[in-house]
Amino acid sequence: MHLRSRRSRLIAAAAALLVPAGALATAQPAAAAPTGLVAVDATVPHWLTASRSGARTLAKASPADAKKKLDIKVYLAPKGGQQALEQAVAAVSDPSSATYQQFLTTKQYRAAYEPTKASATKVTRWLEAKHLKVTGTEAQRRYVSARGTIAQLDHAFGITLTDLNHDGQRVVAPTTPAMVPAGVASSVLTVGGLDTTVNRMEHRQSPKVTPPDGFLNGRPCSLSFGQVKANLQADFKTPLPKFQGKTLSYSPCGYTGPQLRAAYTKDTTLSGAGVTVAITDAYRWQLIAKDANYYATSHGDGAYAPGQLTENLPSSYRDEEACDPSGWSGEETLDVEAVHAMAPDAKIRYYASSSCNDDDFQATLARVVDENVAKVVSNSWGDVEDNTTSDSVVAYEQVFLQGALQGITFMFSSGDNGDEVANTGLKQADFPTSDPYVTSVGGTATGIGQGGVKLFDAGWGTQRYTLSADGKTWVGQGYQYGAGGGYSSLFNRPAYQAGVVPNATQGGRAVPDIAMDADPTTGMLVGQTQTFPDRVKYAEYRIGGTSLASPLLAGMTALTIQQNGGRPFGQLNPTLYRNASVADDVVPQPNQLGAVRADYADGTDPTSKVGYTVRTFGQDSSLPVTKGWDPVTGLGVPNTGFLKLTTGTATKTAVTTGR
Repeated sequence: MHLRSRRSRLIAAAAALLVPAGALATAQPAAAAPTGLVAVDATVPHWLTASRSGARTLAKASPADAKKKLDIKVYLAPKGGQQALEQAVAAVSDPSSATYQQFLTTKQYRAAYEPTKASATKVTRWLEAKHLKVTGTEAQRRYVSARGTIAQLDHAFGITLTDLNHDGQRVVAPTTPAMVPAGVASSVLTVGGLDTTVNRMEHRQSPKVTPPDGFLNGRPCSLSFGQVKANLQADFKTPLPKFQGKTLSYSPCGYTGPQLRAAYTKDTTLSGAGVTVAITDAYRWQLIAKDANYYATSHGDGAYAPGQLTENLPSSYRDEEACDPSGWSGEETLDVEAVHAMAPDAKIRYYASSSCNDDDFQATLARVVDENVAKVVSNSWGDVEDNTTSDSVVAYEQVFLQGALQGITFMFSSGDNGDEVANTGLKQADFPTSDPYVTSVGGTATGIGQGGVKLFDAGWGTQRYTLSADGKTWVGQGYQYGAGGGYSSLFNRPAYQAGVVPNATQGGRAVPDIAMDADPTTGMLVGQTQTFPDRVKYAEYRIGGTSLASPLLAGMTALTIQQNGGRPFGQLNPTLYRNASVADDVVPQPNQLGAVRADYADGTDPTSKVGYTVRTFGQDSSLPVTKGWDPVTGLGVPNTGFLKLTTGTATKTAVTTGR
């Protein structure tokens, strides 16, 4: 998720069922399964059984075409069972456990938990006996894939696949749980593909990606926050009105690496050396190495060493027309340049997804944990919890569990649409950021002054005001965007949040966990080759969104791992919540109302007319910024204590919120 000047991009992923932290529950009717059969978890779509107020209605249900063919995946249970795997993750992530941070290698994980060949064989033979065509078994036996007609699938799983309308799509889905024989059930986690809802990341390789449309920041802008007062327009003659009785400053032109490092780390000598950070996005930007190196050397981040920026690419790409590969190139550029800005000596390993489709992102994350070279993974994509198939979260969580046992920390942007009501009509959190096994990264509006001194952190939440026709007043246009957060309707409250997140009327996993700069008004300057009317050329622009916050935190975590002698954290949240003082609490900033943005009427033409808007701070839809944990900034913003977060600091008592 990222937002650059005048432009926003939405990305999507998946969601889950209402579950205990770290475990999936089954959304299914209470009726008992037929004798000899067992109901399979997460095969009834959660959107079908949702009862929350305002849930989308279903219409025009009818039997599906019996001859239509579907591709399915039967996900296999880990060796020893799902419960044993989850218990092992809980122990290795718990600072009070004897096995805390005793991580496994990929080889050790496979020996202990990889689904067995016998399980794959059992499922394969059963599918074939039901006249389904088995099309393959995933390399690490995560699933067996098969194809069959709807009539064959109905018969095999004891269901009636039905045509339904869901969220603007005409889909096929079961209305009762899939059933499998008791002798097969212990080998099956869930079945994917029975619900044909398409989960597509609408922006957030083809062999070649067209450079995206060009954009230039308007002028004036400030090199550091507060430098240029917004009392005059660009001609430095025509006055601008005060906002709520106060003269604001022009927004920063975009912070650079030296400014961000100084503000967050107080000029530490740590550089991320010896640590690899992974980034996942869709497709591949073929000019990333050239652009990133030019940007870094131009702004004091240092050139990339040979082999410092590498790629792990899929064998092919697909769905280019639907997924906007050029749009994804801006996301990749931001992620790479932000990690390098915070940790200039860390290695960056970019993992490209074959498309913006949900199952391809699941496969991409699987490549990350199977390769097991990165110990921090930044993911700037996601979607609302209401937009998913129930089985997809099973696939995601198997990857998160493996990563946790191998010492891999997953970070996900919390979203860019506040409580999501304006965007979807439902108040909800996003997924995968709401999963208890990942660290959810929220957003702030951050003022960085001269010399890299941090002046303030406010919550990222923006009301927009335009200049009146007579140029004398500011006219409110309402809520524009802000950091995502809130309370999951899919996951129960994880134990590590007890005593820190207040026990309010809203239950569920609380999002986010921590925050960094995300407001486009106080965003980062990035550089990328773009398409302008006259030619294709490199240019720079300010960008924000929680897509900025996640890679910034990933880079800062790389510094912490370096300080910790290279020892990773795996699932970070249990340690983080026990050491909440390593984050500075973000509270309302009544003296920081916002900033004035100057934007060109034509974002590609610096000679075009300049327009002016006020972008406020700390007004994030219905989500409040308060003392203690809050649903905009989580625990707060990492301070220099975060850089010293080690196993030795993991015995402190959790702090309370004061609410």
